[in-house]
Amino acid sequence: MNKFGFKYFGIFFSIISFFSFFNIIYSYYFNLLNNLSSYIFTFSITLIIGLFLILFKKYKYEKINLFERILIVLTGYLILPATISLPYYLNIDSLGIINCYFEAISGFTSTGFTIFNDLKQLDQTLILWRSSSQWIGGLYFLFSILLLIDVFDENLKRSLTNYISLNSSEIFKQVFKIIVIYLSMTILIFLMLKLVNIRSYDAYNYSLTIISSGGFLPNNNFDTTFTTDISKIILSISMLFSFFS
Repeated sequence: MNKFGFKYFGIFFSIISFFSFFNIIYSYYFNLLNNLSSYIFTFSITLIIGLFLILFKKYKYEKINLFERILIVLTGYLILPATISLPYYLNIDSLGIINCYFEAISGFTSTGFTIFNDLKQLDQTLILWRSSSQWIGGLYFLFSILLLIDVFDENLKRSLTNYISLNSSEIFKQVFKIIVIYLSMTILIFLMLKLVNIRSYDAYNYSLTIISSGGFLPNNNFDTTFTTDISKIILSISMLFSFFS
């Protein structure tokens, strides 16, 4: 695989480590320590791998061909959910590897299929982790579009970019812009939900779900959270943001 691919995956391993760290802080703050070790393990593994892939060697910016880009995208859809599945596997012994990987894939692809019949059986930190997997997957999807833009015809490519042939330097510039916009829109959705008195825990989970066009909910029925007409209107408006992103 092209050296660019390793740095590309390094970015996403680092993002996964960030959300692992957030779960660690959340677990300590609310004294939810049962699953803490799994997040510490996931944080350590992803941080080490991420930093190694990013800093291991100075990367020379170079053009990458279409086949290499397709290989990078497909590989990411296989290995990143495997990493995301670690907290499921380490926290719930009865699930098994396949079910854990399925749940991670479902979140990462924002499909929303789940193996859990009742979310009340899950620790709050696992609910946060499910929502985080959607946010990461939504960001990865946007990056994949940028990476594979050459698949489209020449006229469409010209209308979307100011360049004809992508190289890794240009891609990383666009990656930074995407992260800033994606994160800003997530924060905006969170603030909109807070305006209608949605509690912070639910607002956070729903903001990650909405921006990624995901299907996971933090509870069994959203009517328990959005009880007023104005809150449902705000929810409806915020769902448009996933299209704008």
